[in-house]
Amino acid sequence: MSKILTIGEILVEIIATQRGDGFREAVPLIGPFPSGAPAIFIDQVGKLGQECAIISRVGDDDFGWVNIDRLEADGVDISGIEIVPQGTTGSAFVRYREDGSRAFVFNIRHSACGTIELSENTLALIDTCTHMHVMGTALYAPSVVKSILIATERVKALGGTVSFDPNLRPEILDAPGMREALQAVLAKTDLFMPSGEELFLFAEAKTEKEAVAELLAKGIKAIVIKRGDKGASYFDKDTWLDQSGYKVEEVDPTGAGDCFGAAFVTFWLAGLEPAAVLRYANASGARAVTKAGPMEGASTRAELDALIQSQGNA
Repeated sequence: MSKILTIGEILVEIIATQRGDGFREAVPLIGPFPSGAPAIFIDQVGKLGQECAIISRVGDDDFGWVNIDRLEADGVDISGIEIVPQGTTGSAFVRYREDGSRAFVFNIRHSACGTIELSENTLALIDTCTHMHVMGTALYAPSVVKSILIATERVKALGGTVSFDPNLRPEILDAPGMREALQAVLAKTDLFMPSGEELFLFAEAKTEKEAVAELLAKGIKAIVIKRGDKGASYFDKDTWLDQSGYKVEEVDPTGAGDCFGAAFVTFWLAGLEPAAVLRYANASGARAVTKAGPMEGASTRAELDALIQSQGNA
């Protein structure tokens, strides 16, 4: 049986209840909600009953424990989460603007998860895992990048597989060492999961079809392009498949892409046909936006089946 691993930030999200531009005035807040893209991803994996683990660090504070408690309750192996006695758990304050875009205030780089390093315990954990999922958001500090690259190498050396969700903005690519880290991960990637135009950050081709062909020729086994509420597309050497999304009432889109990725990786590793895997992934992303808080919309398989059945398989 597969065991899925990810490495990266664990934080809490605190959300403004009134829309507006930023935090330069006092506004009502709700939270803390468990968060962090890798944490959201792995929580959704665990909630689907798939064996999984995360390597990260939190402070010995309420924000850390609200995450640990949630992840453990949803079936995630938390043995790789180190508690830093004098550390502070990461945080993100979020306020939605009137147009639906978001303004963030982050504390990640200087929080406990900004100091992730591998230990004998976490190296042993890596060697129990058969799949590594890399998120671009986790490439935020040199020690974290190093840890991810080591884990990726070890999982591949043991015959495992790697998925990569870049989740990047073009301007981040010019951060010191970022391009090299991304290319190192891409070279080990079996399943590549960009969102929309992110595809062209990794290919020289100017059309989607040509970019997909270019990346598949480099040895990537499958590519999934996430298209938000419009659904997603799947490509491998034999298949080109488009699938529309599910119609739901959006409350909070944060974490939808992470839940989509978690469901896709889980069912892809289980050997389901691409169309079925896309249905589950689209359903997971759709359900994620129906709850306030990035991890609150994570779904069980029964909940995904119910949504798929209610909307005629999309």
